[in-house]
Amino acid sequence: MTANVQIHDQNFVLHPSGGLFWVERSALLISDVHLGKVSHFRKYGAAVPRKALHRNFDLLDEAISFFRPKLICFLGDLFHSHLNAEWTLFELWVERTPMEIILVAGNHDIISPHKYEQLGIRVVAEIQSGDFLLTHHPEIREGFFNFSGHVHPAIRLRGSGRQSLRLPCFFKAEHQLILPAFGEFTGNHVLEKSKGHEVYAIADETVIKI
Repeated sequence: MTANVQIHDQNFVLHPSGGLFWVERSALLISDVHLGKVSHFRKYGAAVPRKALHRNFDLLDEAISFFRPKLICFLGDLFHSHLNAEWTLFELWVERTPMEIILVAGNHDIISPHKYEQLGIRVVAEIQSGDFLLTHHPEIREGFFNFSGHVHPAIRLRGSGRQSLRLPCFFKAEHQLILPAFGEFTGNHVLEKSKGHEVYAIADETVIKI
């Protein structure tokens, strides 16, 4: 189940995959997929099942099938590190994905932009669209509402006694919305909710406003 939010008279849909759909622009925003991280773990002996290599691509396909966007915009850290076996899987995925794809480069995006451009993917430092600013790192810039990633936001819910639950989330402030990490095996960072914040947690394939 998704959740809806309106920002500056524009409509956005929050998907349990961690993707954010901008309705008026038919654009799917996705952050911190970290492709290649599974192969990186396996290379150094981590007991990660091989089938996990395909999980991120399955999630991408699910979100794309749900929204059928005209544009896919990755808000940084699309690939975790250097080229490895998952780049070939990524090439195959791009071949069967007909939408325009843009990458807003993040700190982990160290693969040459030419490799992406050969696949028809444009690599940029940021995107300004009207009064919206799309970046990898969260940024406050006068006159703009910022969409970003990088932080891998999560919220901690506390129950009776010492019970607690940690959930990935969309974290919204007055001028900013931070997307959760889309990729598997990425980890997350707990943010503290305070006055003026809106938190949309992801649990059991559902986005829930906290």
